[in-house]
Amino acid sequence: MAMGDTPVTVVGNLVADPELKYTQSGTALARFTVASTPRSYDRESGQYKDGTAMFMRCSAWRGLAENIASSLAKGNRVVVTGRLRQHNWQTPEGENRSMLALEVDEIGPSLRFATAQPAKADNETKKTAPPADDPWNTTPAPAGGDEPPF
Repeated sequence: MAMGDTPVTVVGNLVADPELKYTQSGTALARFTVASTPRSYDRESGQYKDGTAMFMRCSAWRGLAENIASSLAKGNRVVVTGRLRQHNWQTPEGENRSMLALEVDEIGPSLRFATAQPAKADNETKKTAPPADDPWNTTPAPAGGDEPPF
């Protein structure tokens, strides 16, 4: 981690299966979103109440990305740590947009309500190139629009 990076740890649930894509150079990229909802105990009602949910967009690269895609799925509770990044871009209409995202350094299943059986990843299978018909391997990223350019 570089000086000036903002370290963050988020605990929550995956809102969808991680998306695994490959850059034109064959580097793996996994993108996923973690939903984290705080809960507090309301003494008057005697029940827990949900606070405002936070949805953190996350990205991971290379072997970590491939391990995430093969190990985690929608609904899994995870503990994610990484560096907070701000992304800025401009729409074709000239509107400035920005968003915060987490560049993942480490991730794992939360064991609060589940068990896990860790297994060492086979690094030899990770060295293969993406399929030739993979559109992420041949198509450049679209420019502009409401979607961030990453």
